[in-house]
Amino acid sequence: MNANPERPIVTIRYCTGCRWLLRAQWYQGELLQTFENVLGGVLLVPASGAMFRIEVGDDTIWNRKTDGGFPEITTLKRMVRDRVAPCMTLGHSDAPTSDDRR
Repeated sequence: MNANPERPIVTIRYCTGCRWLLRAQWYQGELLQTFENVLGGVLLVPASGAMFRIEVGDDTIWNRKTDGGFPEITTLKRMVRDRVAPCMTLGHSDAPTSDDRR
């Protein structure tokens, strides 16, 4: 249950068979620390079929199968920021990464 319904929820769906829980937890911690006053939470959802998908509300912002692998953390933070707090600065995370050149 979301204690603050005005705040968006990020959902990370990860394949348990692929053993991607640790990656999902790392992303979860990074997002919660960066957006502590913005997000209503980061939900981890076990899945199968080599799924690794990140959603903000109802919008998928990263899909491992279609986007090619996993996002760099700076890229992920910018994608989340652009949807939940566009005016927020991310400091060094605002610098371009190799993911931006795709």
